[in-house]
Amino acid sequence: MASTLPQLQFGRLRGVRAKLLRRYEHRPLVSCLAGLYSCRWGRYERGCTQPGDCCCNKLEGVSFALLVTSFCLTLVFLYFWGQAKNDYNDFDWFNFGNLGFWFPWSVVLLVIAAGFFTYITVLMLLAVCLLSEGQKLYLHWSHKIGILVSLTFSVVATAVLSDLWSKEWKTLLLSFQVTAPFLHVGGVLLVTVLAWPIALHFFRMNSRVRRGLIMGVYLSILSALYLVPLGLYSPCIKEDGSLGPAPALIGHRGAPMLAPENTLMSFQKAVEAGSHGLETDVTISVDGVPFLMHDHTLRRTTNIHQVFPNRTDTPAAMFTWAELESLNAGAWFLSHNPFGTAGSLGAEDRVQAGKQSVCTLQAFLQLAAQRDKLVIFDLYRPPRGHPYRDTWIQRTLEVIQNESSIQSSRVLWLPSDLRALVQEIDPDLQQTSSSRLPLEELQSNHIVKLNLHYSSMSSELTSEFAAVNISTNLYVISQPWLYSLAWCTGVQSVTTNAPQLLNAMSSPLFLMSPDQYNLMWILTDLVSLILIIIIFIFHWWRERGLAFSSGSKITLDNGTYSKFKTEMSDIWSVSSTNSQAEKTPSLATMTEH
Repeated sequence: MASTLPQLQFGRLRGVRAKLLRRYEHRPLVSCLAGLYSCRWGRYERGCTQPGDCCCNKLEGVSFALLVTSFCLTLVFLYFWGQAKNDYNDFDWFNFGNLGFWFPWSVVLLVIAAGFFTYITVLMLLAVCLLSEGQKLYLHWSHKIGILVSLTFSVVATAVLSDLWSKEWKTLLLSFQVTAPFLHVGGVLLVTVLAWPIALHFFRMNSRVRRGLIMGVYLSILSALYLVPLGLYSPCIKEDGSLGPAPALIGHRGAPMLAPENTLMSFQKAVEAGSHGLETDVTISVDGVPFLMHDHTLRRTTNIHQVFPNRTDTPAAMFTWAELESLNAGAWFLSHNPFGTAGSLGAEDRVQAGKQSVCTLQAFLQLAAQRDKLVIFDLYRPPRGHPYRDTWIQRTLEVIQNESSIQSSRVLWLPSDLRALVQEIDPDLQQTSSSRLPLEELQSNHIVKLNLHYSSMSSELTSEFAAVNISTNLYVISQPWLYSLAWCTGVQSVTTNAPQLLNAMSSPLFLMSPDQYNLMWILTDLVSLILIIIIFIFHWWRERGLAFSSGSKITLDNGTYSKFKTEMSDIWSVSSTNSQAEKTPSLATMTEH
């Protein structure tokens, strides 16, 4: 009897351990997860994996692989298109030129991409949760179709945009210079969370080959993520005090988010928003009046289809100024709402915007002179048969010198045609180049500023030209993250559609010191490694304990352990038998007597 008590106590301790290690099935939760993932409501228990089993059959394994692939591709496309927001306006007007009607295709594409990504992400979360609960995967056929549709959309959209708008991949690469440190944190967090289902199935596998494969892939991805910061570069990781002044703002066709582009109202709004300069596009009417118009025709930004319905495709330069003056150049802004900002205008501004007309170069220069602003403009050569086809530059210089009060030193002269003649006629103009030419050629042409697309951005380039007193202006930058990057690279000025937004920024986004970055990187990796080790140790301890408990056949029976209950019953039965034998004489003894 005494010897059985320690055994009983030890058995009770082992029972407590088994209770701690026992898998408590979250029946309502797992039933819901399985129902959403496979539409098998109430039958989840049939899909539980047993030690040594795979999480799914071959067909479901292929489905899960497609799910992971679709998740990665939809994530990449959504990130790509989200970072391309800076150029949505160009994308929409590109489609307008090809289709002939206005529609916010960029926003629609973003919504579709976000919808597919959300759907695929939910399926991924369901799959990971089911795997974490030791459930087998059975993906419903409707979800399989949804995955294929999402995958097809991501592949086709990426291929089409890469073909038609390949320069946006440079925008994606630039975005990594400011977001990569934070994407690294997100990636490490994701892989750390995945350690739970991976560890669970790793210790339940009997095949050493499968174990080695799953651990090899997981550790490879984990090591790569831990070491990625060694290859990261960001100009926004700077020593304290090394950040230069914020780039000056040049309103791109004014402030086109607040008023119709290339109108006096737009330039007035740009000035009010804090723009240091104004940018526009100039062409010359058939009777010699330089006016502001970006497009080759007047279809997009005027009501020419109402006033001159038979001349909608006629080049803008082939109209007289009287005809141009009769057009409305503002109503389109309220009806198309190209930036989605027209609704934020007050009643007075909406009325003013709806009455805007085509603006002359003279009026534009006068406004800049009154507000002491720099100006920069593209100058379009008139088409063949135009009276000013060969004298368009001289006519433009006449307006600058004789028909406006602006100082020539406030004009950034961008056209490269007849540059030597222009310098001879007006040497005070600030010669500006739109091409990244060799330094010797830039200096020989007296270039003082480069006007480049923002995809050319680099700290080395900016420093190289600044060393020879050539400043850099980048166009068109309207998103805060892109402006922050330009600020960190030391760019002197940017052309923007959103001066009202960028002027409100007091410092670059994502700015941090090298010490802060190293601390964030090391702490992220260290915490992740500790958590992963704890997760693997826990699963090893739990699976080992469950196997041990299963071998001992310890089961719960109304709060007591049936094994030890049975043993105690046997012990008491033997004791009772012995006692009865002592009290009752044997048959042999009775016979002797």
